[in-house]
Amino acid sequence: MRQLLQSLNTPPQFHLSNPPPHPQIKAAKVARQGCKISRRDLTTRGSTVPFLLATYFWSSQAQANSDEPSTSISSPEADSMKSDCTNQPTTKKAFLDVSIDGEPAGRIIIGLYGDSTPFGSSRFASLVTGAAGISYRRKEFVKIMPNYIQHGGIRSYGADAELADRTGSNLATDSLVSEWEAANKTCPGTKNIAGSLGIVIRDPAKPPPKLKLVARKGKLEIDEEEVGKDPNGTEFLIATKDSPELDASTLVVGKVLEGMDVVERISKVKTVQENTGSPYFRVAKLIGDKRAVVAERGFNRPYSKVIITNCGLID
Repeated sequence: MRQLLQSLNTPPQFHLSNPPPHPQIKAAKVARQGCKISRRDLTTRGSTVPFLLATYFWSSQAQANSDEPSTSISSPEADSMKSDCTNQPTTKKAFLDVSIDGEPAGRIIIGLYGDSTPFGSSRFASLVTGAAGISYRRKEFVKIMPNYIQHGGIRSYGADAELADRTGSNLATDSLVSEWEAANKTCPGTKNIAGSLGIVIRDPAKPPPKLKLVARKGKLEIDEEEVGKDPNGTEFLIATKDSPELDASTLVVGKVLEGMDVVERISKVKTVQENTGSPYFRVAKLIGDKRAVVAERGFNRPYSKVIITNCGLID
């Protein structure tokens, strides 16, 4: 009787052959079971599975990127870097008197960065004064874009090229490219800001060289044929808005000190409308039709004659 009463007062004890798994182990099993995809699921829902996998990959990448420490420059540091690169001291001043269809439009005064870009500044100064035998006088602005206006510079053929050869003027862009590379290292930010003046040293629209087979000494060799010509380092442009896309092709050598209203007036001149969206133009450009190249040169060209009537240095 005593044993019976003791057994009734003792709480029951249950002995399980398989103890409950740890919560983490249980979650891992569930995840493993959820990742199992049958062949039938791949067949019936094959279009959604790649989407789910891609979504999972992108979410995991975003989570990993969010966990990484931020290495971006704070806004005060970025502003100071931009100001150091764009607000450089000017060593010389040049002026450009501009006319539109024979009517005087005003004077633009340029400050040149002689310390940071000595070769580019001297190139622009020599073309403004005509010391090299060639000058920007009576030369036109050939392109007006929403973010900048571009001057045609000195042609690499004709009377200007002959004068340059006689006077020994060097129109090569090697030194300009070296200064452009140095500027990109010291100033990684946007250099073509509103009011900046830069010399065009590269043509971003120039296609890569074509490969062709050439027979030399009884052997076939692969040679590269250049398509088009590079700028001669005399074309320049003035940015009307911040234009980071110009940093890949332009060396900034100065900025507008006075006459930005004249630049704005030039930017409002009507131009030839682009027709690059036409299927006929795209096919002609694709097959290498020279007429398409000629037509493309005329895009964004001003209807009015915008000419530099006089230019020089200010003492």
